[in-house]
Amino acid sequence: MNLKVENLSCERNERYLFTGLSFELGCGELIQIDGSNGSGKTTLLRMVSGLLPVYEGTIRWGNSPINESRPEYMSELVFVGHKNGIKDELTADENLRIDQSLNGRQSGVSYVQALEQLGIAQCQHQLCRELSAGQRQRVALARLLISVAALWVLDEPLTALDRTAQEIVRELLEEHVRGGGLALITSHQDMELHEQTKRTIRLGDG
Repeated sequence: MNLKVENLSCERNERYLFTGLSFELGCGELIQIDGSNGSGKTTLLRMVSGLLPVYEGTIRWGNSPINESRPEYMSELVFVGHKNGIKDELTADENLRIDQSLNGRQSGVSYVQALEQLGIAQCQHQLCRELSAGQRQRVALARLLISVAALWVLDEPLTALDRTAQEIVRELLEEHVRGGGLALITSHQDMELHEQTKRTIRLGDG
């Protein structure tokens, strides 16, 4: 499967954030979306993730527009946004259990293993409101490990992470793409990935 963005445009407050945007993301590829604040990076990722309607243009998964094959598409997608969606009143493992039950597909990696790989196994039973911003971000990123999704859409995944955690995320991305996965990301930092195909698309200032 591949992701195709065709002539995509988005308007906000009577001005275009971007217009006529087209690109294709194939197996074993990562695309980093760059651009100044307000250029539409997060909006683009939310559109690709089906969280915002497409203003103009088409987003296809394979040969089908994502709005026509939404259940199949959503089962192949994991989205970690700038607002990471962690429920502070739940523990770390409860958040992951809910996420996996909604997805319905299991990778074979347990919640404990996912948290351990992200370096926060000791936080398994802690309420997320008691965790630091970096620890909550790691809980959110643990979704990547318990998911079998082919497409990772990550909005500023390195936010609030220390250098050790940032390197863990880079390694996860490398492993995912090396295994044939797809990744679409934004980051204020260059991901400095080594082994896979990586492209950068810069959104204009509109």
